[in-house]
Amino acid sequence: MKANTAFAVSDGAPEFVEKKRHDYTNEDKKKVNLDNVARDILYKTLDKNMFSKIKTCTTAKEIWEKLIQICEGNDETKENKLTVSQQKYESIKMKDGETMTEFDERFSAVVIELTSLGKEYSNRELALKVMRALPREWDVKTVAMRESKDLNKLELQDLFANLKAYEFELETRSEALSTSQPTKDLAATSEQCSPSTSKSTEQLSNDAMSLFVKKFGKFLRRSYNPSFSYNNANKSEDL
Repeated sequence: MKANTAFAVSDGAPEFVEKKRHDYTNEDKKKVNLDNVARDILYKTLDKNMFSKIKTCTTAKEIWEKLIQICEGNDETKENKLTVSQQKYESIKMKDGETMTEFDERFSAVVIELTSLGKEYSNRELALKVMRALPREWDVKTVAMRESKDLNKLELQDLFANLKAYEFELETRSEALSTSQPTKDLAATSEQCSPSTSKSTEQLSNDAMSLFVKKFGKFLRRSYNPSFSYNNANKSEDL
């Protein structure tokens, strides 16, 4: 069992010496056993790259502290990460063409990142932030939710579930409208075209009948009036 020498750095500090195994008490043996179990658990969760960085550590506590330093960095690094994450949170907006599911994933990732760095927001703060990040066409929905929901009790996942349901309703209505519109346009076009077509056909029929009557009248005059001259026929035809 390795002795703790963390405090043996100044005069007067107690000096810790490493015990020999045959000097272990029952309490020491329990601690060593627990340490072995903890180290085994940590080893099984690490890949080869991460294991190479902690393999010189001799206790579970040393391994854990090393992992924290590697993953989180020092205080300055944490502060920088927190600043960047807060900037993401403050500037986040729903993008054009982005679905509510996609925005949910992006927003939740930022919130999780902030939580891991020690920054947490209340349900109300998160709900208001989401609503303000939505485009203006969502104003009717967000205003209704503010008036009907207790934002202090509204969980983030429930908020997005409500917004996704509303998005689905809008998409369904839009699809129904786009499907019925061509039929309405076709009917309107038919109504506009039919009178004109009918009128044109009727006009052609009248013109043809007038020409036939005129020709037939000229034929009768020629047949029953021999004195009907060619010039008179031409004059009549001019008329």
